[in-house]
Amino acid sequence: MRILYLDCDTLRPDHLSCYGYLRKTSPNIDWLASQGLRYENYYATDVPCLPSRAALFMGRFGIHTGVVGHGGTAADPRLEGASRGFRQSPEGASWMDVLREAGFYTASISPFAERHSAWWFYRGFCEMINPGKGGMERADEVMPYAVEWLRRWGLEEDWFLQVNFWDPHTPYRTPISYGNPFAHEPIEDWITEDKIRRDYASYGPHSAQDVAEMGPNDTTRWPRLPRTIATLEDYKQWIDGYDTGIKYMDDHIGQILDVLDQQDVLDETVIIVSADHAENQGELNVYGDHQTADHITCRVPLIIRWPGLTSGQVDRGLHYNLDLPPTLCDLLGARIPPRWDGRSFAQTLEGGDAGREYLVLSQCAWSCQRAVRFGPWLLIRTYHDGLKDFPPRMLFNVEEDPHELHDLAETHPEIVNQGLALLDEWHGEMMRTSESSIDPLWTVMREGGPYHTRGLLQRYAQRLRETGRIAQAETLLARHTQGEWTSRERP
Repeated sequence: MRILYLDCDTLRPDHLSCYGYLRKTSPNIDWLASQGLRYENYYATDVPCLPSRAALFMGRFGIHTGVVGHGGTAADPRLEGASRGFRQSPEGASWMDVLREAGFYTASISPFAERHSAWWFYRGFCEMINPGKGGMERADEVMPYAVEWLRRWGLEEDWFLQVNFWDPHTPYRTPISYGNPFAHEPIEDWITEDKIRRDYASYGPHSAQDVAEMGPNDTTRWPRLPRTIATLEDYKQWIDGYDTGIKYMDDHIGQILDVLDQQDVLDETVIIVSADHAENQGELNVYGDHQTADHITCRVPLIIRWPGLTSGQVDRGLHYNLDLPPTLCDLLGARIPPRWDGRSFAQTLEGGDAGREYLVLSQCAWSCQRAVRFGPWLLIRTYHDGLKDFPPRMLFNVEEDPHELHDLAETHPEIVNQGLALLDEWHGEMMRTSESSIDPLWTVMREGGPYHTRGLLQRYAQRLRETGRIAQAETLLARHTQGEWTSRERP
């Protein structure tokens, strides 16, 4: 068995043609979807980058691993402590550990471990190739490593290769010589001048007026980006940059598929396409980043092309990213560690149904939020707003309102209460089965709030004053008056 895992950082499913996007961004990924099974409601448990891959590769929720943020204590897994042997225990096996036990040669082409100092990520890999740019690699710099590897190993049996692409991640850096394949194509009609005007007058890191975290973009360095997003024309330039990155990545995925085809093993290779998280593109006034525990940031694509199993179908059940490792182990006959939180959905590849009743999603890097996805609903509970204009609770019907334009929390208190009850149920079960009595979300809060906004309150309030948003500055300061996170200003 050969397995190719295409790990596409920051990829939104609804910007892929096979998920119904109006632009043809992804012909090669679309072809894989036509040959396999496309998952409509597949979510990362913990976002963004570091917590997401920690949950996926360790097979456990962030509340269990301890990894829920990008800095501070909650950026590292909890230690085993006194019981740790010469090697870490097999009970804490990673996804790659289990595949290697099952006889697979496991390899990674990714800078991820170095980018986040996440050295645990290498656990279970036989071979690790780091392209060396810390996540700034373009597809033309990643693809040659994959091609060379496949020319060495492609004809062998029982290998697993992760290939990590970064092109959809800001700043959009597809070579200018590639052009703009979407220059004359329309954008989606959910984004309007009125929404952009409201967002521009509001506030928050990566909001319409502060798209480079706390200010405008450097358009000399990043010519595919507008300085700010003040008009629909600015937004079109912005979204063209994102979609062009997807198309550029897809072109290079096609070249990898060509190598497998030339080796006559394409039809004998399992191919998986997914992402660590997606990207808000105006939803909740976040442009080009992944700062919330919402439907947009947490919902990621999953396409599995497994020769001989379901082809050209769509699964609409609710699934977590950490359900993928036990699914592969199930199909391969490998062991599934009992400590994993994931649950196999292998039967979906054989036409069955294995969706969960509800999902709980977490974000602690840019804000501190937990959300629950149940029925058509998404309830978001905010513990720390990440310097954004977020109320404590937000409720969206994401089936009718996927871009989260209408907060229904005030008009549907009974649904809010249902969601809160599910969050409470999940939290109780997680703490009951945890090796620690500490919820890492509260570790983040005690250490000064989410890493990416820690210590920036006064500086960002000054930015708001300087740009005429004086009332917004006062609102933000009032919300955080003498809060624990205001006492540690980042240098």
